[in-house]
Formats: sequence, structure tokens, C-alpha cells
Amino acid sequence: MQFIAFIIIFGVIVLVHEFGHFYFAKKSGILVREFAIGMGPKIFAHVGKDGTAYTIRILPLGGYVRMAGWGEDTTEIKTGTPVSLTLNPDGTVVRINLSGKNIDQTALPMNVTDFDFEDKLEITGIVIEETKTYPVHHDATIVEEDGTEVRIAPLDVQYQNASIWGRLITNFAGPMNNFILSIVVYSLLAFMRGGAVDYYSNHVQVVPQGVVAKAGLKDNDQIVQINQYKISNWEELTDAVQKATDGKGKNPEITIRYERDEKTQEVTVKPEEDGGRYYIGVTNAVKTGFFDKLFSGVTDTWYTATRIFTALKDIIFHFSLNKLGGPVAIYKASSQAAELGLPAILSLMAMLSINIGIFNLIPIPALDGGKILINLIELVRRKPLKQEVETYLTLAGVAVMVILMIAVTWNDIMKLFLK
Repeated sequence: MQFIAFIIIFGVIVLVHEFGHFYFAKKSGILVREFAIGMGPKIFAHVGKDGTAYTIRILPLGGYVRMAGWGEDTTEIKTGTPVSLTLNPDGTVVRINLSGKNIDQTALPMNVTDFDFEDKLEITGIVIEETKTYPVHHDATIVEEDGTEVRIAPLDVQYQNASIWGRLITNFAGPMNNFILSIVVYSLLAFMRGGAVDYYSNHVQVVPQGVVAKAGLKDNDQIVQINQYKISNWEELTDAVQKATDGKGKNPEITIRYERDEKTQEVTVKPEEDGGRYYIGVTNAVKTGFFDKLFSGVTDTWYTATRIFTALKDIIFHFSLNKLGGPVAIYKASSQAAELGLPAILSLMAMLSINIGIFNLIPIPALDGGKILINLIELVRRKPLKQEVETYLTLAGVAVMVILMIAVTWNDIMKLFLK
């Protein structure tokens, strides 16, 4: 169940993200050559009427969208490579098979000497000891060496030839879908729980048999002060507990002032420690109105996003690998959520979806945010960056991301085994 929870959480988040790119790329006239579920070797493939190859791959970890002319999407055929050509009645090539599998019975064998699938749309090679050139259909397919059949990518359907606004929305659509997913999941959670979490109130729900429950607090009591710290909302409450217990030894005492029926009362309690943090046994108050539940997706997403931005700022100015987490950390968190049930799994999915959406908007060339930045620069300059410059920037961004991912994953593994 823990592994299944990890696959569901990570898979849904990545697929929703990639579907955003997929949908708006097609709307912008960009050919999506492949929409893949999973990674690694393919186990199923189907070419749709829209020209996209829909594949399922063996490793159930997210997926990807392969757009014509985007990133590393290229077609390479080495000189002398044997291929099989399927021709239509007009003598135009409609299928180029590089795999040596699923060869049409009427296919024409050729050893390729030259090809152009972007501009001239033709292929040249040796056929029965004679050099011949054949025209290639605009919507022809190519069966790659691993057996994946995709459309060729003429210039007019490539990413870089779409409008600037089309490319901009295509790049933004992935993170946007992550935020939409979070909104939907948080709203669903509100209906499942029977109420919307209220982050902007100092009214609380009391955990049965918790610290403050034993001290006499009840549901809907209003905590107004912890030690010297004034409280007006949930964030201030959690921060006040942390500040009041920080550096106070193993069994710190805190004073809680709360209101009930317009009367102020005060108790002194000892918070419970768990994982290095102290808790007093309260949860957020809830709002039970229909529209409160319906719109809680927006408010919960906004609240979580602001917390993530605060954490991101702390990472930037006080960098530490211990503040970051990769797939190993996600697996650990999803395992813990699986033990707590469906609401915990959905809550983690929403939170991670926001994380991935925000992370992808960071203006590093390898990420969506970097591509958006390049789009905006082009919009201001009214001309695109040189292809070489954009390529070098992207490669630099990829190098940074690979190094960071390796470092974060290694750090997660060390924490897991040295704990």
C-alpha cells in the first residue's frame, strides 16, 4: 500500500502537469509527438488520429510530453542505416521504419545517405545499388529503433514556430494544472471531512485526550495568547508554540490564554514532543457551509503556497540540503500518509502538487520558469534569442538540476539509513 500510494501521488501530479503542456501545445498548433505514461521501455503504444503516439512505459513514475522541436526532440539517422519505406500510391513516403520490426510486406528497403524531415521533406538512399530520393508526406510517421512510432516534425508544427503567446501558455500550463489539481483535491477533502479548514481564525478544534483537552479546553475555544505571543490565526498559533518551546529543555511549560463565551481563562500545560516539534493537541477550526467547502480549495491552496514561498525564501538565503527533498523523501512521506488513510494521501498530493508547480516556475532554463523567462525576453526584444544561446542556457540549467537532484537524493538516502 505504501508503494501504491507513492505511485498514485507522484504519478497523478506529474501526469496532470504534463497534460497541461499537452493540451495547450495542441491548441497552439504544436505537434505533440508522444504523450507517455511512465518512463523507460514502452509496453504499449497507439498512434491517435491527432498524430500523437500514446504510450505506456514500464516504470510507473509520472510521464512526459514530447513536443516537436522542443528540448532534445530530434530525429537522427546515421548514414548507411537500413530502413524500410512504406509508400502511398503517389510514391510518397508515409512511413519510415528504423526498428527492423513490424515491417510492411510491401515496404521498400533502403540504406539512408541523406534525409530532411523538417524543410524539404525528402529521404535519399541506396535502393538496389541505385541512389534514389523520395518525397516524404507531411504527416508521415517514423518507427524509431525502440519500436515507438511517432510523426515526423516538419518546421511548421515545431515548438519554436508557434506564436509567442502559444509557447508562453504551453510552458505555463504545466504549473497551472498543478495548482488546479490542488484546488480540486482540497475542495474534495473539505466535503469528505464535513468542513473547510479555517487558517485565518484563532478558534480551534481540540484533539480528544490531547494536552489542552486534559487542561479543560473545548472545541471552538479561542486561543488569544501563548506566553507573551499574541494569537489571531493558525499560523501565529503554530509559530507561538514553536517559539515558546524553543530552547526550553525536554519538558517545557507554556501558558495559554483563551476565550470562551467572552470570558478569558488561562492554563499552564506541557506540550508533547514528536519528531523534534512540540504540540498542544489542537487542530484548525472548520467552516461547514456549502460554499465554504466549495471554495476551500482556493483558500487552502493559497495558504499552502504562501507557506511554501516562505520556506523557499529561507532555502535561498540559508541554503541547506536538509531543507530539500527528492523522490526518496516523497516516498517516505507517501508511506506515512498511506498509514493514515485516504484523507492524508489526498492532503499530501495537494501539497506536493503546489510544491512542484512553484518549483517549476523558478526561472532556471531547464524548468518551465526558465522557458517562460525566455518567452518574456523574446516578447520584450520582439525577436527570439539565438538558438545557440538558448541551447547553452538550457544545458547549463539541466546540469544544475542534475547535480542538485543527485545531491538531494543522496542526502535523503543518508538521512534514511543514518536515522
